[in-house]
Amino acid sequence: MIIDDEKLQRTLEKAKSHTDAEVTEILTKAKELKGLTLEQAAVLLNVTDEKLLQELFHTAKYVKEEIYGNRIVLFAPLYISNICTNECVYCAFRKSNTSLKRHASTRAEINQEVTALLQQGHKRILMVAGEAYPGGTLQYVYDSIKAIYDTRWNGQNIRRVNVNIAPLVQEEFEELKKCNIGTYQLFQETYHKETYEKLHLEGAKKDYQFRLDAMDRALKAGINDVGIGPLLGLYDYKYEILATLEHAFYLDKTYGVGPHTISIPRIEPAEGSDFSLHPPYQLTDTDFKKVVAVLRLAVPYTGIILSTRESAQLRTECMELGVSQISAASRVNPGGYSYDKENGSQFTLTDERTLAEVIDALADAKHMPSFCTGCYRLGRVGKDFMDLAKPGLIKKHCLPNAMFTFAEYLEDFAPASLKAKGYALIESTTKENFEEGGAIRKMIETNLANIKNGKRDLYF
Repeated sequence: MIIDDEKLQRTLEKAKSHTDAEVTEILTKAKELKGLTLEQAAVLLNVTDEKLLQELFHTAKYVKEEIYGNRIVLFAPLYISNICTNECVYCAFRKSNTSLKRHASTRAEINQEVTALLQQGHKRILMVAGEAYPGGTLQYVYDSIKAIYDTRWNGQNIRRVNVNIAPLVQEEFEELKKCNIGTYQLFQETYHKETYEKLHLEGAKKDYQFRLDAMDRALKAGINDVGIGPLLGLYDYKYEILATLEHAFYLDKTYGVGPHTISIPRIEPAEGSDFSLHPPYQLTDTDFKKVVAVLRLAVPYTGIILSTRESAQLRTECMELGVSQISAASRVNPGGYSYDKENGSQFTLTDERTLAEVIDALADAKHMPSFCTGCYRLGRVGKDFMDLAKPGLIKKHCLPNAMFTFAEYLEDFAPASLKAKGYALIESTTKENFEEGGAIRKMIETNLANIKNGKRDLYF
């Protein structure tokens, strides 16, 4: 059993009676960077005292900086289709929403969309599709991934495609792996089975267990990195986060590698969905920040993804607490970046800043923007990645690679003011993290000089 409902409910109920001393003890333990138990996470999820909340946030910031430094990975979602055969009451793509303008992108249109993203400076894409495909087969998915990789603009190309599509059987996952994807991402939406069954009325997505078991099939098929997450607002957030952790711990125990990423989307208004306008379990912003902090402490080496569903201000605050990946300049409808911005969107966006504006704000906050895909291309994935991450060694690879991709952006896309600010950030980050005269410092200096002289795609 992956999700033990009774156990989760008991754990949350018991955690309500925690003492301040217990919280302090857990936070002290979290600084060892070994993660938390379900019981410890449940206690932190029940913290409401303002002083203890601030201690929780301070500890999460410490752990985030110890493991990830000041690095923030950037990506863009690319919706290739909004056609779906499911009936999920919270989603604009649901089958019964006849007012939604539907479309599945052609290869030429995907090329146009990717070109628009390359012109902004993006290098990483999360490909997303409604859970139905033209022709009724997965060939459309495979062809779309190839179209993304094949697109070129002014010497630029997408270096890694991550994928968020419907759960597959193992043989289909094996074919998907051949497409050279990065992370396979799938959200359970809600881990609470009774609620799940009430919200998913028709289509293949009605099958709670088939969706929950998807990551097992993906990992057995050889896909190295998987990403999980709940849709917050469908059920009690404390239960959802504890269940997400139970899923993560199960994957780690069973396959030797937990989820590469955990996403924490919060339900937003969706066209034609009254449910989405009044979600039954809304989180306050403080609750949401607590979710980020607890996840960072409980699974310190797992990436936490935050989308443009949230405001710019809240996203900035959450990056201090543990978020390590963010989308930027997102569009959540097929054609949204270029050829048809009227096609139906899956939900409402809040942070609508351009990629340049997001990067400028990151630099102001002393976060290092990263478009790095080096680990994927060198095979530092799955268990190999975690074997470096858990002792704290991956930072020595990720931070220089982040600086190289940021320097590329500064050379190819940034105005003079951002370019000066960006290189100052690279210089200060280098000095703070790498010994002068050391091998890594010398390699950083050499690669930065090569990038300024026109070389691209340098990583180690």
